[in-house]
This record gives sequence, structure tokens and C-alpha cells, in this order.
Amino acid sequence: MEMDFLPKEIDDYALGHTSPESDLLKKINRETHAEILMPRMVSGHLQGRFLSMVSHMIQPQVVLEIGTYTGYSAICLAEGLAPNGKLVTIDVNEELETRVRSYFSQAGLENRVDYLIGDAAKLIPTLVDQFDLVFIDADKENYSLYYDLIFDKVRLGGFILADNVLWSGKVVQSKIDKDTKAVREFNRKVADDPRVTTMLLPLRDGIMLIKKAKN
Repeated sequence: MEMDFLPKEIDDYALGHTSPESDLLKKINRETHAEILMPRMVSGHLQGRFLSMVSHMIQPQVVLEIGTYTGYSAICLAEGLAPNGKLVTIDVNEELETRVRSYFSQAGLENRVDYLIGDAAKLIPTLVDQFDLVFIDADKENYSLYYDLIFDKVRLGGFILADNVLWSGKVVQSKIDKDTKAVREFNRKVADDPRVTTMLLPLRDGIMLIKKAKN
């Protein structure tokens, strides 16, 4: 279960002073919680507005997302795309494909999203685009691998976001499982990487904001 880092009253206050999510995003959130396993994986209102804000600030030409789930975060990231920009999103769960493609169509993104089903570790090396923004939100055990695979594909000055880097608070506990170990190793790897500047934000389950400063 995801740890509540802020008192509910503070979380509600933050949401009350954050721009609203669209009707479609509300629908995706609602349907994900009602019909899909592990609904806490959906980004949700506050994190979704953060992803949208970052995308609007960068105005990326090409975005890569690793871990589509039900498409909520992809739609948020696509909101700030440059004119004629596109988003590439990868997920291993083919059972959600029809649902997610429908959401992309409802968002008017069917021609701006390249939705790939398969193993991200195998698909990323085949991608030829240079990315302005990357969002890593997939299996924690492979976070470090995904970081290595995408780094040279991120433009100088581009950004990488990694979700769940506080892993329900387990990263500061003494007894850890393999996923927690992987997240801690990823966090240390990024913090020690001289090619980047980074900030770990305690937003929702933790987001690492990384700027590529050197090749």
C-alpha cells in the first residue's frame, strides 16, 4: 500500500489549489479504480497536473514513457507537446491495449501517440528518436537498466522523470525486499551520476526529476 506522506487535510488543500483534471482524465481515474487491478498505479489528479506542467514548461518534441498502464499519465504528458510533437509509450500488458487506445482516441491523440506493447528492455534499443522528456514508471527492478538504455537517447538539456522513488517509504526502512533494493540502487545511481542534476520530490510516492547536463 502506498504511504500517505502528507496529512489528508494538506493533500486535500493542495488538490483544492491545483488546476482541475479534464473530464476524460476523471473518467480514466474512476474506471481504473472500478475495473482494473492495482488502481493505485494510476497517476491521479495531483501527479497528473505535475506531469502536464513539466511537459508544458519543456514543450517537448518527442516524449518517451515507459509504463503506460491505463494511459492517464501519457495523456497528461501529451498536453504540453510541441506542435507536431509525439509521445512514444511502452507497456507489457496487452490486455489493456483496447481500453488504452480508446482513451487515446477520446483525447484526440491517436495520431500523436505511438503505443508499443512489449518488453521495454528490448524495444528501447530499437527506438531512433531523440527524446526531450522521458517518464519511467514501470517495473522497479529494471529502473537502472531503463535509465542506462535511454540516457544516450535523451538530448542534452533534456529531462528524465522517475516515479515511485520513495516506494511507499520503504527506501528508508532497514528491512527491504528486492524492489525496494532496486529503487534505492537507482536513486543512488542517479544521485552519483556526474552527467545529471537531480532532485527527489516527495510528491505522491516520490518523483525523481533529472536534467541531463552532460553527455
